[in-house]
Amino acid sequence: MLTLLALVAGAALAAPPSAAPSIPFQQFKLPNGLHVILSEDHTAPLVGVEVAYDVGSKDEKPGRTGFAHLYEHLMFQGTENLPKGEADRLIEAAGGSSNGSTSTDRTQYWEQVPSNALEQMLFIQSERMGHLLPTLDQAKLDNQREVVRNERRETYEMRPYGLAWKALLENLWNPEFPYHWQTIGSHEDLQAASLDDVKEFFQRWYGPGNASLAIVGDIDPVKTRALVEKYFGGIPRADPPPRQVAPPLPLTAEKRVTIQDDVQLPRLYLAWQTPRAYAEGDAALDLLGDILANGKSSRLQKRMVMEERIAQSVMAGQQSQDLAGMFVVIVTPKPGTRIETLRTVVDEELARIAQDGPTAEELQRAKNRIEAQVIFSLEPVGGFGGRAAHLNSYFWERGDPGYLGKDLERYRAVTPADIRAAAATWLANTRRVALTVAQRIPTPFPAASAPAKEAR
Repeated sequence: MLTLLALVAGAALAAPPSAAPSIPFQQFKLPNGLHVILSEDHTAPLVGVEVAYDVGSKDEKPGRTGFAHLYEHLMFQGTENLPKGEADRLIEAAGGSSNGSTSTDRTQYWEQVPSNALEQMLFIQSERMGHLLPTLDQAKLDNQREVVRNERRETYEMRPYGLAWKALLENLWNPEFPYHWQTIGSHEDLQAASLDDVKEFFQRWYGPGNASLAIVGDIDPVKTRALVEKYFGGIPRADPPPRQVAPPLPLTAEKRVTIQDDVQLPRLYLAWQTPRAYAEGDAALDLLGDILANGKSSRLQKRMVMEERIAQSVMAGQQSQDLAGMFVVIVTPKPGTRIETLRTVVDEELARIAQDGPTAEELQRAKNRIEAQVIFSLEPVGGFGGRAAHLNSYFWERGDPGYLGKDLERYRAVTPADIRAAAATWLANTRRVALTVAQRIPTPFPAASAPAKEAR
């Protein structure tokens, strides 16, 4: 997905379209390795605080999956100096909000609160980083393991089409490559995890040397730095181990896969291995997803939904990640339409793009939508997708929290020829997974035997 980030100060909103937006920030590193980013903005008396750990499901291994997401739950179960529920009470009393999220590549924990509650938020985050393990016991692990397993059941196993993504990942990536499994992990791996396994994972990845703290909003940078040093400076240094991940094995042929589910309509998923985030072709594929399926004038929406009326819905897009990307097209048919018909139409439209490229109008429309997304994402200082989150993302992904202008220029520089080349290079129908979710065939009840006649 697009990584253009909401880092622009309010003054940048008035900048002409040709100007690359920027945001003032400062950064420093504590002796224990914690990276800190401060961004001062007095527009509103709010502050966003986020700690982003450079750990996700990519850092797990076969047989021990789901640990990064499990810690998204365990981090809220109390620490040495913060009993369970006390963090929520402090945040709610301040009138703020908080949450966490886990992806293949990273884990974030954030708060957005009135600026006079900043010190309490730094205390909460430092407790999670430096004082969690002494209180992590078997009871907490067992409890949250069951919470996660129930989440998996509700989100995937009991939801229509819920297991399609699992099947897609398992067929797109080889078993040794860490995008092969879902971030939530498997029941078997979660059940097999011991308390020592889980603690070792924390010690490996959740030290200050593998974290970035972003603080954005109504702050005094000098006072804020002193608070950061007060609460985080005493946490012992713990740097992550070196990562060794073999590249994914490329697909050499189309893989057609069918799974059954209790659904009203079948669904088609097409997926390709594509360049990782920021690599050549990534921005072009991002724009191509918009051209294909964003809005009624997009190619697949217009043809399949509006004109030929063979599809209920269609989605397409590039999922950009640290190690590799994936481009996905998802189509749900109208009743009576065959999956093969959908696949043929998608192939025809991709072939057209690969041959002729998009029109200048189509490409400009996609670029305009991307810039609009940037503008609309400027307001929150914290929260999922807020400014603090994005400063951290650019730090981890590019080594530069202020990368927004350069990121935007990636998209502005894409030409129709770039789109054509990306489609031709990456989206061949001979190197993809074609997954069909089919309607489950009901199991017939056994025929009832005729009742025996009563003897007279």
